Amino acid sequence: MVEKRLTIRSHKPIANKRTSATRTKRPAAPDQGVQAAANGQFTLKAYRGDARTLLAFNVPKAAARDLAGFTIQCQPQGQAPYFIHNTLRFEHPGSHAQDEKEAPNSSINAPIHKFRWIHVPGTVHQGTRPFFGPYTYTATPRYFKNGALQALDPSLSASIAIEVGPFQINGLELGFTRGFTQSQAFVNHFGKDAVIRPKDKQLLHDTSEVAGQNAAGEKFTFADEYAWLGFTARAKIMALLDEVLGDSALHLDMFAYDLNEPDVMTALLKLAKQGRIRIILDNATLHHNPKAPTPEDQFEKAFTLAARKGAGILRGKFNRYAHDKVLIVKRGDSAVKVLTGSTNFSVTGLYVNSNHVLVFNDPTVAATYAEVFQVAWDGKVRTNAFAASRLSSTTASFASDKTPKVEITFSPHTSEFAQAILNGVVSRIQEEANKDRGSVLFAVMQLDKGSGSVFPALQKLHASQQLFSYGISDTPGGIQLYTPGKKSGVLVTGKPIQTKLPPPFDQVPSVAGHQIHHKFVVCGFNGDDPVVYCGSSNLAQGGEEANGDNLLVIHDRGVATVFAIEALGLVDHFDFLNRSATGKPGATSPGARKPPANKQHAAVQAGWFLATSDKWTEPYFDPDDLHCTDRNLFG
Repeated sequence: MVEKRLTIRSHKPIANKRTSATRTKRPAAPDQGVQAAANGQFTLKAYRGDARTLLAFNVPKAAARDLAGFTIQCQPQGQAPYFIHNTLRFEHPGSHAQDEKEAPNSSINAPIHKFRWIHVPGTVHQGTRPFFGPYTYTATPRYFKNGALQALDPSLSASIAIEVGPFQINGLELGFTRGFTQSQAFVNHFGKDAVIRPKDKQLLHDTSEVAGQNAAGEKFTFADEYAWLGFTARAKIMALLDEVLGDSALHLDMFAYDLNEPDVMTALLKLAKQGRIRIILDNATLHHNPKAPTPEDQFEKAFTLAARKGAGILRGKFNRYAHDKVLIVKRGDSAVKVLTGSTNFSVTGLYVNSNHVLVFNDPTVAATYAEVFQVAWDGKVRTNAFAASRLSSTTASFASDKTPKVEITFSPHTSEFAQAILNGVVSRIQEEANKDRGSVLFAVMQLDKGSGSVFPALQKLHASQQLFSYGISDTPGGIQLYTPGKKSGVLVTGKPIQTKLPPPFDQVPSVAGHQIHHKFVVCGFNGDDPVVYCGSSNLAQGGEEANGDNLLVIHDRGVATVFAIEALGLVDHFDFLNRSATGKPGATSPGARKPPANKQHAAVQAGWFLATSDKWTEPYFDPDDLHCTDRNLFG
């Protein structure tokens, strides 16, 4: 039988044909948070993330009849437009309207069968150094007729302009590690057996050295891996270190827990030789061993040999850990900026773990962190000395034209104050659970250990039939995957055991240590008072009492949106891996075949294709299905 081939050609920006029946809102000016556009019954929203965009679509149920999905065109300012690619394509493309100049899985030929999509520039188009700046997204609902995709109708399109790039709002910058060593993308770039540090584990190695060769025969360096895996978090850290190195009037104070990243350590040793740095470095057992020196011990020795007047290093751990990860930039005696977050200054922290950093270009915030450092330094990193200061028992609050409303607490605390802090988090979570359209999205390292009230509150969220709950943890104490026809939330793990993905998706590596190292909770993402809890705190009673940590509470819609998008991306990715986990605790990942060229080719090999009816839309309009809650929340 000869397939009927329907052909269209369209490489120019999609133009909206306006009639009396269809009107589309013009693209709005680039914005820090969310933009919306509508064309008749079709609505499009774009939420700004950190170097990524969450696109959400919506139509009423009546307009979903014969809906084939959504075509997404993307145009970086001043550049040619391109169509975002789908993972799947039609089994028989020739039976559908196709643009012959585009790949079968281009969304003009294979519309997206979802009501939201996260676009990360550089995933398919533009290479590894994509344009950052204003982007225009044009989305178009597509329809079937007798099971065949019809040609794109520009009169149905809606367009939005939004800023895409590393996130910054006034004086606050955010950064995230990519955290996807367990992914097809990592394997295709670097190979399943790629190493992220030399096998001889030397402390300081030249990151420009060749690290390996991928399946395509392309050689790559450690620096190539680090730039891809470290993503914007690495860029923020290295930019701050470069700024201090480049200005002899600046000085750096630093809290470090894990410390073994070679480029970071090289910069710190240069500052030590110039007498422009002080470091408080954890010396708990995992970081200090006189008989078998750890990387931190080796660094301490190198630092001491290099240090000139003005430089110093102090080892300590409070009662348990000096767990902060903080860089404080000072000009003379005045602090000018500070970097904090969950990201350790280590190979694992930057290139394996999922982590975040925050940079406050605000002298007021930086001055508070500088005071915390000085108290810890003067007190020799002892719990009693720090607990005697007002910093241990008060909440520092900030709000200015440089910094959104933020509250910060610095541990170790008394048991009573620690409990009050954590109970405040739980109270906010429960507040969302009682709302009609409440939402809690989170990525927290572990939920099954520790003490306090936050862990059990997060663990049982998925049982709610009213709340939109989306969470991930390395040790969640049990997982809850999406089930059609149920409104239960999703709880996944970043450490699936013995994944055996359907052929040919069985080649991602497992990770040692932690995948999810974040400690953040987003409450009321799309509500009246969105809030993010983040920082280095593990959100556990024991840690708040015994560790040096900082917990930030940020009341800002744009910041909440960025963290929500991070949670969505992680949960969606690991939901797929969790469904393919077959092993028991302690098992290892199976062997794997050579990976396919990309996810699209792998899907074809696996026999996964787009459906040719509107049945895929049914869960999105079932009020008893989580997909319906999802569509209403984001779209």
